[in-house]
Amino acid sequence: MAVDPRTLGWLTRALTHEMSAVQQYLAQSVLVRLWGDQALADHLRAEAIEELGHAERLMEHLIRAGVAPSAGNLAPVRLGREVSDLLASDRQLELDAVRLYRDALAHAVRMRDSSSAALLEDILNEEVAHVQDLDTMMGAGTGHG
Repeated sequence: MAVDPRTLGWLTRALTHEMSAVQQYLAQSVLVRLWGDQALADHLRAEAIEELGHAERLMEHLIRAGVAPSAGNLAPVRLGREVSDLLASDRQLELDAVRLYRDALAHAVRMRDSSSAALLEDILNEEVAHVQDLDTMMGAGTGHG
């Protein structure tokens, strides 16, 4: 499968973002477990696993395109002193993902790369749902849903 080099760049940026998200959610899971909130720790660990699934799908797409996947420098983990700090950091992370996937999708559509566009659109929809979940959690004033 031939993929436009700029599309490959978008896919690699997406992979880096997903691996950064895995790192953030997993670190936050450990932190809140240490705070004694096992339910939120389990929720954050599940988010890390979901983001890892996104990374795996991106890697498969890259490998099918003949490219060895390689994430760039991961973003630093954002922790905090309380749950609201963590959720605010996670919301920003997810908003960044939505922006990234919208831009990447628009490029793939312009290049008429339906395979990449379908993958990007699918992950975009999941990231939008993450933002909505975080908005609900933050609005409810609870640590977990």
